[in-house]
Amino acid sequence: MALSLGLGQLLVQAHVQGLGWKRRRDLNSKWNEGARSMDLRSLAKAVPDSSDCVVVIDDDPEFRESIGRLLRSVGLQSRLFASIADFVAAEPPDSPTCLVLDVRLPGRSGLDFQRDLAAASVSLPIIFITGHGDIPMTVQAMKAGAIEFLTKPFRDQDLLDAVNAGLARDRARRESDEGLRALRARFEVLTERERAILIQVVRGQLNQQIAGEMGITETTVKVHRSNMMRKVKAASLADLCRMVDKLGLVQSDRKNP
Repeated sequence: MALSLGLGQLLVQAHVQGLGWKRRRDLNSKWNEGARSMDLRSLAKAVPDSSDCVVVIDDDPEFRESIGRLLRSVGLQSRLFASIADFVAAEPPDSPTCLVLDVRLPGRSGLDFQRDLAAASVSLPIIFITGHGDIPMTVQAMKAGAIEFLTKPFRDQDLLDAVNAGLARDRARRESDEGLRALRARFEVLTERERAILIQVVRGQLNQQIAGEMGITETTVKVHRSNMMRKVKAASLADLCRMVDKLGLVQSDRKNP
């Protein structure tokens, strides 16, 4: 679960911080007790069979609906909101998601919300749209990771291209996160002895050296090493090292000897 953070809680925390509320901890407690919330980090969960979703936040109802029709015309599911607050209050899409976000909105602006998401460590692809864009605003949004910055009026195809790029990015990220969770689950079944031996193996220690340091026989090291390789499904030492590097196990071990 460390890698798949609940999107709703993070969004609530970021939104609360943006509004300047003083009692964040008390509010979070109320949400945890059952108040309806949107978990920002739940957008980071991978759901292989779910449909892609495009979230549109724009306070112009006619424009918002026109974007919804455009997306539906190419078979894309959309969810339309008039404000960030409405988005926060809704159930989060549990699928690869792209956000089409107006820069100027009531309350928190689109750029403010982008910063909220970044502070909450949420990698949600964003396409900015605005009728009053300028170069500094565009540079700020793009430096912060926006997919595209479109000034109204824009071509339908430009928006669709940006949406497809955003969905592809989120789909790849979610698949990567899911793979990482599955990999972590395999390592979590290791015994304490197997884990200790794993760390020594990836550091380049030979079986004889490991046996000497741990005060066990070389045969025992070989048995534990074989079991460890089988449990994590590592085909070779190089394969094991790649897995350990992805999970940061050696670095974590050095920080917490």
